[in-house]
Amino acid sequence: MTNTLICRAALAALCLALTSPLHAEQTGTGRRFLAGDDSTRRLAIIAPDGSYEWELKIGGIHDAHVLPNGNVLLQQGFQKIVEVAPDKKVVWEYDSGKMNGNEGKRVEVHAFQRVENGLTMIAESGPGRIIEVDKDGKIQKEIQLKRNKPNAHSDTRLVRKIANGNYLVAHEADGFVREYDGSGKVVWEYEVPLFGKEKKGGHGPEAWGNSVFCAVRLANGNTLIGSGNGHSVLEVTPAKEIVWKVEQNDLPGITLAWVTCVERLANGNTMIGNCHAGPNHPQFIEVTKDKKVVWSFKDFKNFGNSMPVQHVLGAK
Repeated sequence: MTNTLICRAALAALCLALTSPLHAEQTGTGRRFLAGDDSTRRLAIIAPDGSYEWELKIGGIHDAHVLPNGNVLLQQGFQKIVEVAPDKKVVWEYDSGKMNGNEGKRVEVHAFQRVENGLTMIAESGPGRIIEVDKDGKIQKEIQLKRNKPNAHSDTRLVRKIANGNYLVAHEADGFVREYDGSGKVVWEYEVPLFGKEKKGGHGPEAWGNSVFCAVRLANGNTLIGSGNGHSVLEVTPAKEIVWKVEQNDLPGITLAWVTCVERLANGNTMIGNCHAGPNHPQFIEVTKDKKVVWSFKDFKNFGNSMPVQHVLGAK
């Protein structure tokens, strides 16, 4: 009887090990972060030890946020935005495909943000506009976007309302980062360079272009850019001078592919989202100013080769 119980316990432990979500490969001290992957349709909060604190089945995703109240603001596909409580109950939603004049139009949403007064900023590709809606879905503000190459799939990628009240927009199809004021006027723009190379299709390390994914305004006034299929991170001054960059093969043993979310931490390090790079390369990386990798995360069991959403949570 004792041997039988021991065997059953061993079998249970083996099953638990096989089904455990703790499959991450990390270097350095672990970080707590939010991650979303298109290929596995999974959004999760990852603990520093690589285990899951929370997860949700999702559709296509390019943006998500953990709100101060602990709820998660995310998209379910490229039209509907939902706010989900920790128990996964939907407490608010907005469908850009059906509301405020978009009925019958092709529209995709790749960026959104909870802003002041409880409003939600939504960037709508296709209609080419940024709106701020209240809890009832009524538009409280709207500005039109400049688009050289209008495209409902790629007018925008990440968009953020920044400290001065303006909007910083990554225009994927155009290859531009543009800053708009509250009236919709472009007050600054930067064309992501091709550095003398010809564009080349694809999503992996072999591709090349300036399909910019992300732009972040830093405290020093510079702009940190995740260049998409430019395989790089650029820090650009208001005068459009590149003062710091990480290129595709600058990090030993790591190849950058589609660079998505970028973030400058309080310690001066930079977080880099590395999408479509393949299972031999990490999906999320922390580097110092001198390009030393101090942390990396790779998990191709629970996530896949299309993880565009990564945000550090907690102390930064």
